[in-house]
Amino acid sequence: MSQLTNKLIGSIVAIVTPMQKTSYRIDYGKFQELINWHISQKTNGIVIAGSTGESSALESREFVKLLELAITTAKNKLSIIAGTGTCNANATIKKTLLAEKLGADATLVVTPYYSKPTQHGLVLYFEKLASTTKLPILLYNVPSRTGCDLLPTTVATLAKIKNIVGIKEATGKLDRVPELKKLCGEEFILLSGDDPTFVEFMLQGGSGVISVTANVCPQIISKICSIILNRKNLDIAKQLNSALDQLHRIMTIEANPIPVKWLLAHLGKIQEACRLPLTNLSKQYHQTVLEAYNNIKEFNKEGVYS
Repeated sequence: MSQLTNKLIGSIVAIVTPMQKTSYRIDYGKFQELINWHISQKTNGIVIAGSTGESSALESREFVKLLELAITTAKNKLSIIAGTGTCNANATIKKTLLAEKLGADATLVVTPYYSKPTQHGLVLYFEKLASTTKLPILLYNVPSRTGCDLLPTTVATLAKIKNIVGIKEATGKLDRVPELKKLCGEEFILLSGDDPTFVEFMLQGGSGVISVTANVCPQIISKICSIILNRKNLDIAKQLNSALDQLHRIMTIEANPIPVKWLLAHLGKIQEACRLPLTNLSKQYHQTVLEAYNNIKEFNKEGVYS
């Protein structure tokens, strides 16, 4: 397994962007604390400014500062993946080149949203991006948010490009795993972007997960990924994941990252604040989210994943 592949597999957290409760300014101190926590919990990588990081609500200078701080704090203890995808080809190129200059390990590039491009348009878009940067590129397919689906045959075409190294597949369609492996080859990195199905995704040959749930349970997600990648004690991985099942699903009870930010605030990790048009979690869901999280603590009374 190559050094690059080792950096981009296993448990990767789609990290939240902490903000101050009244000003909604980014809380860089809390952000640094979260990164150090993930290092201690054996998270393998962090996506900066992804969907969970409220990328669409961040200013360019904030993106730069978050990425610089993450790289400085991580000190090669985990991989730093910059979310650089936009709905504008030139803007995506500029953002990706900036991430490359700052020292990111890779970039995660979502399919252009709103415009609903054809599959041919997607190929041209990613080809143009790949020709401008030396950064390893992870494609990101999340049709529920973007309105377009990057089909496996299109991914296979893009996989032939040297620095397009993998995909975050967030459709939840597990039949795509063997299809993508067959079309793209064993070296192409397949990452789940759907927490409820990520274990089965990995059991079918996936390389890891870019996880929302890992924001609050980094140790258990890391342990599950490690077990599956080593192909030992798979029953334990399934048992651990079954305890997480309710929490996985509760993380979308309102739009991501609303629930996970509320839970992190409840745990004292950050302040509760999302930028408009996102709002804080509706009070009617507080107890539901908390019960799902407490189920994990109850499960771990015997120290299963300590």
